[in-house]
Amino acid sequence: MINTKPSHITILGFGSLLSERSSRTTFPALENFRLGRVINHRRVFCHPASIFFQRNIAKLDTLEISSLSVEYKEGYSMICSVFEVPNEGLAVDTAGVDSFVPSQKFLEREEEFEITKVDYEELSSSGKQEIKQGIICRRSTDEAYIERWGQTRFKQNYLDYGIKTIWGWDESGIRPCPVYLRHCVLAATNCGELCYNSFLDDTYLVDRFTTIRDYLKEHPEIMETEPPANLKERYGG
Repeated sequence: MINTKPSHITILGFGSLLSERSSRTTFPALENFRLGRVINHRRVFCHPASIFFQRNIAKLDTLEISSLSVEYKEGYSMICSVFEVPNEGLAVDTAGVDSFVPSQKFLEREEEFEITKVDYEELSSSGKQEIKQGIICRRSTDEAYIERWGQTRFKQNYLDYGIKTIWGWDESGIRPCPVYLRHCVLAATNCGELCYNSFLDDTYLVDRFTTIRDYLKEHPEIMETEPPANLKERYGG
C-alpha cells in the first residue's frame, strides 16, 4: 500500500526534496520527514529541466543543464527522503488505495516525469527490514511528454531554448546544472552522513559510470556557485 492512511500519500524525494525546507515549499503540510532507501533504482543527471532555463541558471554552452531523475536498474539503491502528504488533489480519487493515478495537478507540477509507485525500505534502528511503497518521479520519454502535453508545450518549454530532446541525452555529455547540484549536495549534507555519502556515491552522470563524488573532485568550483539573489532560498539546500 502507498498510503499510511487513506487520506495521505507517501512521497520519496531524491534531489531537491532531500531538503526538508524545499519539501515544505512544495508540500507545506508534509508529515514525518525521514530517510529511506529506494530499491532497484539508480539516480542520474541525464535530462535538462525547462525551469532551469526559465530561471536563467542553465549553462547551455557547457551543457551544464541537467536535473535529476531516477531510473529502474536492478541491484542499485539509494538513500531518499520519505514523508507523507495529504492527498489534496494529488491522486485521482477513483484509483483506489492499492493503486496510484496522479491527478492533473500533480502531473503539472512534475511535467516531464513518469509519476509512479516503487518499493522502498524504511530505515529502522532495530535493523528490521520493512519494505513499503511510495511515489517517485521516474525517467520518462519524449514521446510520453508530447502525447500528454502536446507539441506546442514541448516547443515552448524546450525547443525555444535550443533543447531538441528531454530524454535523449545518453551519449551527449550533458552535465549537472551547477546551482542545482550544489543545492542537492547541501540538502543531502543536512540529512546526515548516510544521505550525504549516498548522494555522492549513488548518483551518476549521464555516462552511468562517473559518480557525483568523482565529478565534484574534478569540479570543486561547483560548491562555490551560489544561486542568484532571488533564488538563494529556493536553491540554498
